[in-house]
Amino acid sequence: MNGTEPKIEIFRPFGEAFELMKKILFQPFDLKKWLVIGFAAWLASLGAGGAGNFNYPSKRDEMQKVNEAISQIPHPILVGAIVLLVVLVLVVIVLCAWLRARGGFMFVDCIVKNRGAVAEPWREFRREGNSYFLFSLLVGFGLLLFTGLLSLPLVLPAIKDDNFLRTHSVYLISAIAGWILVTILLILAWALVTSFMVPIMYRQRCRAAEGFATATRLIAAHPGEILLYCLFWVVLALGSAMVGCIAACATCCWRASCHRSFCRFYYRYPPFLRHPRLHRIYRPNRRHDRPFERDR
Repeated sequence: MNGTEPKIEIFRPFGEAFELMKKILFQPFDLKKWLVIGFAAWLASLGAGGAGNFNYPSKRDEMQKVNEAISQIPHPILVGAIVLLVVLVLVVIVLCAWLRARGGFMFVDCIVKNRGAVAEPWREFRREGNSYFLFSLLVGFGLLLFTGLLSLPLVLPAIKDDNFLRTHSVYLISAIAGWILVTILLILAWALVTSFMVPIMYRQRCRAAEGFATATRLIAAHPGEILLYCLFWVVLALGSAMVGCIAACATCCWRASCHRSFCRFYYRYPPFLRHPRLHRIYRPNRRHDRPFERDR
């Protein structure tokens, strides 16, 4: 503070946060606190990002079998199953959003009070968490509606004229690029506001509308500092991405080494060690595995 005017800094709070992190996690070391804070952090980011790996059938005959199996299902049952699946997905999304909203206040409480607690902050900040959840749902619905309306200049001409997209490729590319850019900017803007909303609501014990108004006023009053804050997050994201790439490369190298070692074991040892189960697990049908056949 300089007099009565607040001073917003970027790098000094990072150093103070690093020291606070060491104090919370290592002074003293408490495994129970680690697990509780980790659970609160996981809950605060539940469903916010990341996706599971789903291996789609790579062979054309397998895809054809799947299509044939789907075509044999009666149409009413297929439609009902699709509707049920969509409803289940929506329920899971809403549930994750509710848990994430409640977990955000739990995580902030664990950091502020230097404790590992679940039940107490869950009950204490129930009103703020539910308000933030409902406000997030309203904003999410508004963003979906806005992006849908934004896509009308691309969808309506295509509906009226089947050859419109073929004859207006430049317009198509420009419209899609503009739609993606606006959508990304809206998502980033909402993410920026929410990064301030939860701490503001936690400190002032206010509802989501008031926290949103306070966060937007803070961002509008300090655009330069907020820009540095965003750039700092970009640097952290790039560093995390680099670490993830290095870990993925190391994992791929380890898997390739294990794969080649298994090839050598399978071909080098006598036939009685080649159990049928091992043969079912690994069937050499790749070109780069054939050079090991000379070791038999």
